[in-house]
Parts: sequence; structure tokens; C-alpha cells
Amino acid sequence: MVLALRLRVAFIALALLLCLVLRVANAVAAETETLRVGKAIGGVFDFVPLDIGIAKGIFAQHGIRVEPTDFGGSAKLQQAMGADAIDIGLGSGPELAFIAKGNPVLAVAVFMGPPDSQVLVVRADSPLRGAGDVRDKTIGVSTVASLTDWLVKELARQQGWGPEGIKTVGLGETPARVAALRTGSVDGVVMDIATAADLGQQKVARSIVYFGAVVPSFITHATFATNKLIAARPDAIRNFLAGWFATIQWMNTHKDESVALAAAAMHQSPAIIAATYDRLMPTFSTTGKFEPKALAALARSFVDMNMLPQEPAMAKLYTEAFLPK
Repeated sequence: MVLALRLRVAFIALALLLCLVLRVANAVAAETETLRVGKAIGGVFDFVPLDIGIAKGIFAQHGIRVEPTDFGGSAKLQQAMGADAIDIGLGSGPELAFIAKGNPVLAVAVFMGPPDSQVLVVRADSPLRGAGDVRDKTIGVSTVASLTDWLVKELARQQGWGPEGIKTVGLGETPARVAALRTGSVDGVVMDIATAADLGQQKVARSIVYFGAVVPSFITHATFATNKLIAARPDAIRNFLAGWFATIQWMNTHKDESVALAAAAMHQSPAIIAATYDRLMPTFSTTGKFEPKALAALARSFVDMNMLPQEPAMAKLYTEAFLPK
């Protein structure tokens, strides 16, 4: 009799415990929102905070479950956002021009300033030695009207050749650009500094232009949200950005672990990623704010690339309403 009573009490306690666990699990699930997040280019350090924030559970701590996707350049990223295939886009500053053209998107944060991550690379046996040697040459970029495309046009403009003084060809993601460089089908390519360093160690290529020195005030990368997401789930944007900037803060104080995670995500050696970390971490924004001087340079870039006939009203293309306070 006593044993049966004890078993009954234990069974009731277990049932109550299971109900409590299910309630907590359901509450957590209800508080967690899924966001489809696209990166303009995969495998580069500029976008690796997304991978690190996911791996360390930082986005989850802010109630966000990220479904990541890599795209082959700015144009493809913006097309996906326009088609409601993703909610959040991690892209380039020049992509604000797509908004001026009517894409149902808004920039919600800046996450990298000067383009220190981008370099112009030529083959190791190339006779080209510097910026003055690339007039009328063909340079591989990710896509037309992308950051890499504009950087080449800006270099040509600063050299006094006009924005068309250097030819560009859209090749897609980094592996395609590396392949084109190896085969000699282009004279050079624009790529991320980590891949360039790896090719340099292999004696395959040389970096001849560092674009951070060419454009010291700029918005290299921005975060975009679809108008649909802004209207329906504004708190999801706030929570995502809170997770992003918390990840940047964590990376700034955890170099060794950040390097290890980034090296795994990018399939690069830890030594190369450590050097990349030192060069690029200071360029990540910790506030997300859109600075007037950088916006002015960006507005001019739209005209230079013939994306727009005149500089747009930049204030209509972005908002700071979702930034962490």
C-alpha cells in the first residue's frame, strides 16, 4: 500500500516536471524568431561575424535563429531580397542604389567602414606593379554594380582615366575569380585580403592595390532588411542587430577563438586569419551609424557607376531606428 502510494506520488511529480519542461520549451520557441539571412559573398572575413555569432549562440541569446545563405555578389543578394527569398541581407554600401531604384528594402546598419578588406591582385608573373599600370586592363569583380566593381571604377577615376578607364567583368564568387586569375583570362581581380594573402604564400599572385588607401571614407558593408520584415517584425530586426554587434564586441575581446572559428568557416590557415583579424577588426562598426561623409562618397559612387542619373536623397535609403541604444 505504502509502495503503491509512493509510486503514484513519484509518477505525478514526474508528470508535473514534464509539463513544466514542455512549457519552458514552448515559451523559448515562441520567443525565438527565425530570420533568413543572406551574405553577398561567402568565405570572406567581412561576413564571418554571422558564422561566429551562430556558432557561439549569440544570436540565439537575442532570440534569433539564423538560416544563412551565401550569394554570388550584390546583385544576386538584392534580387533575393526583392523576391522575398531572404529577410536580412549582409551586403555592400553601393547596394543602397538598388533601393533608390525601387527595391523594397531599407539599409538598417553600417557594419564596415573603409574597404580595407579589398585588394587588387595580379598573377605573380604579371608585369603590372601598381595602380598606374592597370589602365585599359581587364579586372575581374564579383558582379556589375557591386562594391568590387565600384572600387575599380573609383581607382580609374582617381588616376584621371575616367570610371571606364579600367575594364571590369563580373565573375561571381571568389573561387571563380581565382580560377580566372590562374588561367590568365583577366589581368587581375579584386578579392578579400585573406584569400590574397593565401595566394601570395603560394606564389600564385601579388597584391598591388589596397583599396582602404584609395577610399578612406566609405560604407563598405551594410545590413539590409526587407520592407515586409520592417512592417511585420520590427523587433526581429532589433534583436538581430543586437546579436550582430554583441558578436563584434565578443570578437574584439576573444582574438584566438575568433581566429579559430573564422579559419574553419573560411577554410584558411589560422596564421593568415590572425593577420586578417588584426587588419580588419578595427574597421567593423560598433555603432552601425551612417556617417555623412561616407554617405556623400557613396552617393557619388551611384552616379560614377551609371546606376543613377543623379545623386539620390540618401536619407530615404536607410534608417537608424533599429540600432541598439
